[in-house]
Amino acid sequence: MHYTYLVSSQKDNTIYIGFTSDLKERIKEHNRGKTRSLKNKLPVKLIYYEAYLDKVLARKREIELKKNSFKKKELFIRLNIMPPSSSG
Repeated sequence: MHYTYLVSSQKDNTIYIGFTSDLKERIKEHNRGKTRSLKNKLPVKLIYYEAYLDKVLARKREIELKKNSFKKKELFIRLNIMPPSSSG
């Protein structure tokens, strides 16, 4: 299984978008400071994920959310989250 996910910084509510094949381990890595863009925003909390059977589809969704502000805004509205800024 492959995942596209959103984590929220507990420090400043910044949202990070990513994808992985091991969701639990990736969240642990984030909280250990292994992601440069989140290092100063710890701890983070998983707030949303989508599961895919195909790695390519998970990666495409990550890119879509990072590059398409309409798709990102659409998801944020559906999840009722409006962060002060976005990252990732």
